[in-house]
Amino acid sequence: MGISNTELEQIKEQAFKDFSDFISPMKVRTLNQAGIHLMEGKREGASVWDITGKKYIDCQTGSGIMNVGRHNKEIIESLKKALDTLDIGVFLFFSQQKAELAKKLAEITPGEDLNCTIFGVGGGEAVDAAIKLARGYTMKTGIISTEKAYHGHTGFALSAIGRASYREPFEPLMPGFSVVPFNNIQAIKDKMTEETAAVIVETIQGEGGINIPGDDYLPELRKLCDENETCLILDEIQTGLGRTGKMFGCEHWNVVPDIMTVAKSLGGGIYPISATIYKKELQDFFIPHPFIHLSTFGGSDLGCVVGLAAIDYIQKHNLCENAQRMGDRFQEGFSGLVNQYPDLLLEVRQKGLMIGLQYTNESIGPRMTKKFAERGLLAIYAGTDSSVCRMMPPLVITAEEVDFVLNVVEDSMKELSKEKGIGKND
Repeated sequence: MGISNTELEQIKEQAFKDFSDFISPMKVRTLNQAGIHLMEGKREGASVWDITGKKYIDCQTGSGIMNVGRHNKEIIESLKKALDTLDIGVFLFFSQQKAELAKKLAEITPGEDLNCTIFGVGGGEAVDAAIKLARGYTMKTGIISTEKAYHGHTGFALSAIGRASYREPFEPLMPGFSVVPFNNIQAIKDKMTEETAAVIVETIQGEGGINIPGDDYLPELRKLCDENETCLILDEIQTGLGRTGKMFGCEHWNVVPDIMTVAKSLGGGIYPISATIYKKELQDFFIPHPFIHLSTFGGSDLGCVVGLAAIDYIQKHNLCENAQRMGDRFQEGFSGLVNQYPDLLLEVRQKGLMIGLQYTNESIGPRMTKKFAERGLLAIYAGTDSSVCRMMPPLVITAEEVDFVLNVVEDSMKELSKEKGIGKND
């Protein structure tokens, strides 16, 4: 006999209680207030099911972890096969798997010079490695980052984060960091000195609210860094591996960084792995210091197998192209909603399937998140700005699923506009 719905509800509530008691009561409370009383069960493609059976289209995806879809069977099979002979490996030793993934990353990254890789486990670790490399290679100490930036919560990465509420409880942080407005080249020029080792920016700001730079920003930043012998670090942790309609976000502006960080979707939603990819000339720093930066589990043999499988899946199934096509479909639908509900939806910021819905005020984000969840859509307001909803669905999302999402957004806006007495309705 199967488990009844009543029993499943009891299991779910006990798990929520245990999570609250032993991990974080405030996480449970915050998600409940947002209407996301979800315990993930079945996962497939662009969908996830609560253990009680309710289906959701996942447009949250851990902020871009699931580019190849939830519980991708091809990626899982690659890991299962690897487990017949491999374990994580010893981080001090070389392996075929590490070499193959590093070679593949050199092949798919833009330009001809991003040929070397430092492996890690998560995005923060990748950013730490990037900043350490920039300082070590240039023998300078200054790091410039941007307001609303998100680079992770580890040591160097936290110092570069553009949100004071993340930094302040842990100050004093690493010295030498300056924060300037995003998409403002003059602000970087004003902070640039002969001691600036690197400028680090997200190609498109994710948690900051899907902020897309102007057409000249990244090219001018590349030029400025070249003129000052400063490393340009591009954080492609959310934008990388097909998310924006190209393999890497910087390709939209034909800019090649000195150092690039990649994580999240590199693990195929199955196994954690990150990469700090850098120009070969920076390798000079490691010649006298080959063991100066180590990661026990970074670039494990199993992680590298999964990373290779994830890249292969993206290429084989043309997910960059699908991200662009489905992004265009979203764009068409959202443009109509901007016109229909101008008192709720101010604008839509988008590259491919990296989408930000800019509401007209901060109260709308939490309310829309709850209405979405009620209708079977997971899409959450941005951490730094509750007036923005981030949508980052799996790149395998279909036209029918896009239309479902658009219908949910429209129905939710229609209901909210009636509650508030605003908006245009049919």
